[in-house]
Amino acid sequence: MDTFIAYILQFGNLNNQQIELIKSRATEITLRKDEFYWEAGKTVKQIGFLTEGVLRVYYYNNKGEEITRYFIDDKHLILSGNTVEEFYTPSEYLQAITDCKMVVFSKRDWIDISETIIGWDNIVQKIIAKHHTEKIKRRSDLVSQDATARYLDFIEKFPTLANRIPLVYIASYLGMTASSLSRIRKNIR
Repeated sequence: MDTFIAYILQFGNLNNQQIELIKSRATEITLRKDEFYWEAGKTVKQIGFLTEGVLRVYYYNNKGEEITRYFIDDKHLILSGNTVEEFYTPSEYLQAITDCKMVVFSKRDWIDISETIIGWDNIVQKIIAKHHTEKIKRRSDLVSQDATARYLDFIEKFPTLANRIPLVYIASYLGMTASSLSRIRKNIR
C-alpha cells in the first residue's frame, strides 16, 4: 500500500485524511504467475495498481496465434475502459508473467474517492499521461527497426524485464519467432 501512496504523491498533494480514505477503500492482492487480472470477454469491475511484478497484455490474431501487445511492470496504474463509470469488457488478456502484488479498488470505491478528494482526477490524469507517453516511446521504434535493433532497444528500454520474461513473450512483443530471437541473442553475446 505504501508503494501506491508514495507513487500517487509524486503527482499531487494529499493530506493524511485523504490518504487514510484511499487506504480504507483499497485491497491488496497477489496474482500468481500465469493468473489473469482480466480475461477477454469478461467484464472488468476494478481498478488496479501493480506494485510488484510483471503483467502482459495479449490477444489472439485471426490465425489463433498469441500476440503480446505490451508489458506492464512495477508501479503502473491499470484502468479499464474509457471512463471509470462504464463496465469494461476487454478483447485482450492481462496475465501475470511473474508473481505480482497489486492494490485494487472496486469501481464504486474509485468513484467515491474521486468525488471526495478534490484534485484526485487531476492526479490520475497526470499518471495516465505519463504511462501513455512511456508506452508510445517504447513502441514507436519497433516499426522501423530490424530484428536485432528491436531486441537491443527492448533491453535498453526494459533493462529489468529481459531476465524476468519468457523469451517467447519477448519474441511475440518484438514481432519475431522465438527461434529468431534466440539466434539474435546468440549473435550479440
